[in-house]
Amino acid sequence: MGIGMRVTGIEAKTILTPSKIPGVDYSLNPYVGCVHGCRYCYVARMPHIRARGRQWGTFVEAKANAPELLRRELPRARPGTVVIGISTDPYQPPEREWGLTRRILETFREAGITDRLSLRVLTKSPLVLRDMDLLAALGTEVGLTVTTDSEDIRTIFEPRAPSIPERVEALRELRRAGLRTYAFVGPILPMDPERLVGMLSGAVDRVILDRMNYPWRVRDLYHTHGLDHALSDGFFIDMARDLIELFAREGIPAEPVPRWAGRLRRALSGL
Repeated sequence: MGIGMRVTGIEAKTILTPSKIPGVDYSLNPYVGCVHGCRYCYVARMPHIRARGRQWGTFVEAKANAPELLRRELPRARPGTVVIGISTDPYQPPEREWGLTRRILETFREAGITDRLSLRVLTKSPLVLRDMDLLAALGTEVGLTVTTDSEDIRTIFEPRAPSIPERVEALRELRRAGLRTYAFVGPILPMDPERLVGMLSGAVDRVILDRMNYPWRVRDLYHTHGLDHALSDGFFIDMARDLIELFAREGIPAEPVPRWAGRLRRALSGL
C-alpha cells in the first residue's frame, strides 16, 4: 500500500447515507480515505477529511462496524438505488485484509433486498472480481472508472490506482459472467477518444461522462505536465461530443452525469 500508509479501524454512526445525486437514493462507503491518492479527487477537500490533518492518499479508516450497522438500517430503508463507492473505493487494497465490502454484500443478500433496493458498485480495482458470486446474486450493476486510455496520463493523475488495462479486463470478465457493467469516464482526462472507445467496446453496457470538477485545484498539475489545453471548457465539450458519437457507433449509450447534462446539451447545440 506504499510507504507511510496507515489503516485504522473506526466505529461509524451510520452506513446508509441518503443521497442528493439524481438516480441515487443511498450512498454506502465502507472506508474513509483512499489508497489510490487520485490528484483530482473532490473528497480530499471535504471538511471531514481535511480535519484529519493528513495528506490525501496516506490514510484509510475502515468502518469496522459497517455490516452490523447495515443490518440494523436496512429494514428502515425506502425502496431505491444504493451505490457503493461514490466517495471512496470499496475495493481499494485494505479491502483484502478487512473484507468489509464483501461482508456488506453478504448482509444485503441475507436481508433479501432485491425486491426493493437495487445495488450499483463503482471502483477502480479488479479486486471486484473476487465478489462476482455475490454481485451476480444481487443483480448488481458494476462500474469501473476509466478516465483515459493512456497509462502515462493515469500515472500523473491516479498514481497508485490499478492500471487502465486491468480495469478494462475486469469489466470484460464481469460482463462475460453475465453482470451488467458500465464505465465511468470521469473526470475526462487527456486521451485518444477513439482508442478508449475501442478498449471499452464489448466490455460495457453503458458509459457515464463527467468533466473535471473544481479545475482550479489541479491547474498547477496540468501546467507542470504541459496539459493546460485539457482543462478548458472547450476540451471537455469536444471530448464529450466525440465520445458520445464514437460509443453510439458501437451501440453503447454514453451520457453525461445529470449535473453536467443540461450545460453540455446547450454547448453542443451551439456548435
